[in-house]
Parts: sequence; structure tokens; C-alpha cells
Amino acid sequence: MTESLDRYRRQMRFAPLGEAGQRKLLAARALVAGCGALGSVSADLLVRAGVGFVRVVDRDFLEADNLHRQVLFDEQDVAEVLPKAVAAARRLSQINSAVQVEPVVADISAANIGALADDVDLIVDGTDNFETRYLINDYAVARGKPWVFGGCVGAEGQMLAILPGETPCLSCILPEPPPAEAQPTCETAGVIGPIVSVIASLQAAEALKILSGNFEAVNRRMTIVDLWGNQLRTVGVARLHGEMSCKTCGEREFSWLEGRRGAAAISLCGRNAVQLAPTKAEPVSLDALAAKLSAIGTVSANKFLLRFEVDKYRVTVFADGRTIVGGTDDPAEARVVHAKYIGG
Repeated sequence: MTESLDRYRRQMRFAPLGEAGQRKLLAARALVAGCGALGSVSADLLVRAGVGFVRVVDRDFLEADNLHRQVLFDEQDVAEVLPKAVAAARRLSQINSAVQVEPVVADISAANIGALADDVDLIVDGTDNFETRYLINDYAVARGKPWVFGGCVGAEGQMLAILPGETPCLSCILPEPPPAEAQPTCETAGVIGPIVSVIASLQAAEALKILSGNFEAVNRRMTIVDLWGNQLRTVGVARLHGEMSCKTCGEREFSWLEGRRGAAAISLCGRNAVQLAPTKAEPVSLDALAAKLSAIGTVSANKFLLRFEVDKYRVTVFADGRTIVGGTDDPAEARVVHAKYIGG
């Protein structure tokens, strides 16, 4: 144990953490939900800090335009068409081989969130859509499990640590997801790498406080950063907890967790692409599908996914049955393409 602690000696010299806090980190378990921009930075910091088990879940694969802000990845990962979770785990294991890193290539859903999160102590938000965030919020409130919200676009970002039962939950602050047309995205507003690193670093700091048992140090205010406008402010949100009726933590209504809300088709942020979830979770034979499609388009595949290019579309099918249709942000059009070439 002394030898395993030695690599963290400078971290342990920070008095509020110390050796006792470091030992708690080594025994802690975290789920990083999404390993794109925010998630890759958060996962990197948690693994370097010695959080003993980090499960990295992501539904997507790497593309070159990820690299300006997704720090765990490089051009070789893109060339290999690797799922982000797999590439992240490979890199993280090289950074700290003493940490157990578990990659999961999956879309977080009401059907699997329990299996993904029941055995961890905390969830870090690295997602890119409000549907998944509300699902995480439902789950966290229902199970009494801490999670750390984060989001950014352009040069602006927000972060909030949520301690169910003690602080407002996401639904207390934002009872309903904002309309899609009102949400700026990485595609419409762009995003710069530094804001990702700032918000994810704030998330990781809150995660380390919670996992090391330093709950009194947790920031109970929402942090809002505008790097281009040179502004950093915190907003008190405590009054929203208990003062207003919250359907989630007040009335214990978990519509996202129970699967009564949430779409089977999701437009992906900044991608001009739509993810289609299978109606029934069944593995797909990528080899058989490649044989079927090779006569009508360009096909490439590895053990994780198959990519098929035809006309203006790039269709990616994962082994768990999910499909991403690139070339459109219209769910109806994506379904037509899927039915035409993949079937169903």
C-alpha cells in the first residue's frame, strides 16, 4: 500500500485531502457518463488522482473533429475507428495501470442505467443531451447517489454538484428540458477546447471532494463560466430545493427512469447525425451485415462497429444494435435510411 500511495504523495500533501482522503479515493468507484469532451477530461483527472475504479460509458465512435477538445484521443484512434470508450480505456490504463478502468460501449438508457451505476459511488456527467441528464437525475434522486452536472458550448459552461436530499436536483432548477430550437449546440455555436477543460476540471474537483468524504467542501452553488467574456460567477440555488414543488425529488416521480419519457431517436450534438436505438436489445452480427451491404456501398468494420457509406449517408452500426445515421439531423429521414439499408 505504501508503494501504491507514493505516486500520490504531492496530492496527499494537500492538507484537506491527506493520506486518509487518498485511501478513500483508492477505494472509490465512479461512472463517467459519456466520454467525449467533458467526459474525457474528467476521466483523465479521476484516473490520475487514483480513483480506484472508473467505468467509462459512451455510445459513439471517434472522428477527427473531436480531437481539438477531447484530450484522451489521437489521430491513430480516429484511423482505427474506435469507440470512444475503448480508446479512452486504452489510454487511461497507460496513465495509471493501478486503476481499474472499465469501458462500456453503450447508450445510457432507462433499461441499463441500473446495471451501469448501481455499484459506483458517484456519476460524472459527460453527456451531450438533456434526455440523458434527466435520466441520470431521476436515477440519482431515486437511489440517493451524488452526481456532477456539466455542460458547455461556445466559450461558456456551467457546473453543479448534486447531492440528493441535500441540494436541489436538476429538475428543481430546470423542471423541463429546454426546447431543442432554444438550445445552442456545438454545431450552431461551436465550442473551444479551453472551456471544456475548465468545466470538466471543476466537475472533477467536486467528484474528488465527494469521493474522499469531504462533503463540507462541496460547492453547493452553480458555477457559470464565460471564458471569452472573462466572467466567472456562482449562483445560489439552495432556495430552489424544497421551496418549490419538484416532481422528481419532491413528488418522487421518475418518468425518465421508468421509460415513460425519452426518444428512441436522438439528434447528436454538432454531428448532423441521428442515433436510432433498437426496439429490442439484441446483438448484431457485424460480419453478416457487412456481407449484406458490401454489394451496394463502401463497408468497413472492426469488432466494435460497422461503417457503411452510400449516397450522402454514413451509417454506423454498433454490435449492440444501435445505429448512427450521418448526413441528416432529421429522425424521420434517418429511420427511412435505416429501414432501406439495415432493415426494420
